[in-house]
Amino acid sequence: MALCVGICSPAHVSAGAFSYRGGGCQASRLRVLCAVQSREENVRSTMKALKSQNHRPKKWLGQHYMVNEQVNIDMVKAAEIQPGDLVLEIGPGTGSLTNALVDAGANIIAVEKDPGMAVLVGERFGHTGQVEVIKEDFVKWPVVSYMQQALEKRSGASDPPRRAKVIANLPFNITTQVVKQLLPLGSTFSHIILLLQDEAAIRLVDASPDCEEYRPISLLINFFSVPEYKFRVERDNFFPQPNVDAGVVSFALKQESEYPRVSSTKSFFTLVNSAFNGKRKMLRKSLQHLHTPATTQAALTSIGLLGTARPEELTLDQFVALHNALTQQTTTS
Repeated sequence: MALCVGICSPAHVSAGAFSYRGGGCQASRLRVLCAVQSREENVRSTMKALKSQNHRPKKWLGQHYMVNEQVNIDMVKAAEIQPGDLVLEIGPGTGSLTNALVDAGANIIAVEKDPGMAVLVGERFGHTGQVEVIKEDFVKWPVVSYMQQALEKRSGASDPPRRAKVIANLPFNITTQVVKQLLPLGSTFSHIILLLQDEAAIRLVDASPDCEEYRPISLLINFFSVPEYKFRVERDNFFPQPNVDAGVVSFALKQESEYPRVSSTKSFFTLVNSAFNGKRKMLRKSLQHLHTPATTQAALTSIGLLGTARPEELTLDQFVALHNALTQQTTTS
């Protein structure tokens, strides 16, 4: 980083550093050089931190460490972190994103599965008083009870607890599992900001009816949140470099009063999952273990859909209407 500043700061750029060709200036070359040197410095710093814990990234586990601090700063901006916000960080690794959160004034609960990385982050940020490190596997950790207690401690006697935020550079291989775990927690979290494999990020946010990638998780996301694709992160910002680019997505979580009105969330998603088990089949066939084909066809007709409708053709609102129509038929029969 010092080398980058020495070359790129205005005080160290001489008149000879600029050459003109057809009226153009080569200042952009210096910016590129600065970025390359900054990345190399961050790679060396990351490797040193990993070596201190005898840790080698496992690409087969999707472990890729961010080596561009500007990406971390941009993620914090995307999360609209304010001083005093409570933030859950999943898998802090060497603490590069944690550092950006600390600089933004957040209070961080960092859940890290790797013992060595947990020690590293604890030692790096222990003096700040802003970071609590928990050595746990996040998918097995009691996230709701722990975070609710943390929120209550931070709220005033007469003030309702503020919701926390989640921010994470997730291993690519646990993306879907973590998203499914977090989305229904709108009473605890207001926003989730995740750095994911870019194709997965686009698929989670943009999949719509009649799209090949439209599936139950598409409905889950829109049932519980308002998703937004924030920005793309090229693969050379990671160490080791993955084979694909990444993308940052935001999920603004709905609270229960904002969910689509269904009699039972559990039975609604049972219906959705059953429907997509036979994605190419007509709904009256894919749902026949839940309802008779005649019942399903009658429900479809009652909400203005053809009896030949298939799951990939229905919007979230239409699935909600179908579920409610089937529930009503079941209770009145």
